Amino acid sequence: MRTLRELMATHARPGRLDWIGLRPARRQGVVSVPDAEVTDAGLQGDHGRAGKRAVTLIQAEHLPAIAALCDGVVTPEVLRRNLVVSGINLAALRGQVVQLGAATLRLIVPCAPCSRMEEALGTGGYSAVRHHGGWCAEVVTPGHIALGAALTPGAA
Repeated sequence: MRTLRELMATHARPGRLDWIGLRPARRQGVVSVPDAEVTDAGLQGDHGRAGKRAVTLIQAEHLPAIAALCDGVVTPEVLRRNLVVSGINLAALRGQVVQLGAATLRLIVPCAPCSRMEEALGTGGYSAVRHHGGWCAEVVTPGHIALGAALTPGAA
C-alpha cells in the first residue's frame, strides 16, 4: 500500500503551458505572448517583482468555474495572471518546485483576487475568483518558457 506522501506526489501527467501574459504596467492591458524569459524578478516585460509573487499561475480548468459564478466574461487577460496551465492540479503543488521550460519555479501562496475583479467581472466578481485565483510563485532558476511547455513537478 502506498503512503500518503507517495499519493500526494503522484500526478496523472505533467501540466501544459497554454497561455502567457505580460502586464507592462499597473492597470494597463495584458499582452499575450508566445514565449517569455523568466528572470529573478518574474517575466521579462511584466511589472512584477522578485520574491514569492514574481510569477502568477492559474489553472485553465478554473476559468469556466469562475465564469459560472459571475456575470462577466472570463479570460486570462481579465484575471491578470501571467501563466495559464492545464492538466495538473496547481493546488497539489503548493510549496513544491516545478520545471517549466528552462525555468524552475516554486509555488508559494494562493493568488488572492484584487478588488478590480468587481470592476472586471461585475457584481460578485471578487467572490467568484476566491479560491480559484491561482498561485504565486518565486523563481528558483531563470530561463526561457514557451507555449506548449510541460510543467513537471518535483524538479530539482
